[in-house]
Amino acid sequence: MQLSATPYEERLTAPRSWWFVSFLVGVSFALILLPFGTLPLLGGLVGGTAAAAVVASSYGSVRIRIVGDALVAGDAKIPVSALGEAEVLDAEEARAWRTYKADTRAFLLLRAYIPTALRVEVTDPEDPTPYLYLSTREPERLAEALRAARETAA
Repeated sequence: MQLSATPYEERLTAPRSWWFVSFLVGVSFALILLPFGTLPLLGGLVGGTAAAAVVASSYGSVRIRIVGDALVAGDAKIPVSALGEAEVLDAEEARAWRTYKADTRAFLLLRAYIPTALRVEVTDPEDPTPYLYLSTREPERLAEALRAARETAA
């Protein structure tokens, strides 16, 4: 039996400015170690930059995928049969659902540097989660992939 191809996959990478900030963190470590000589200065530059880059990379390594009949968003894996309608959120509506419209029981895969999102209702009566809020750069494509996966599973 051959595994089906993933109809949707997105990695929510950190913005480019975060990599520049990682370099600035390395520069600040180098300046802190400047009084101790050249070798500690270089160690601070390399070590500080590397540590900050690891943090930026790990935060930006979260993925949203549809694999078979399941939506995998970060650590969550939800069968598409337990999901209802998907609502594409533009930047303004996404900000509203991140702030005053948010439900504390909702699953939020939130990346504030991504302006658009998708809100998906959870229809499973056993699940207390009312909806999923997924930050995504391509909400229309994700909504279409969810519809296709739901039709395939049915």
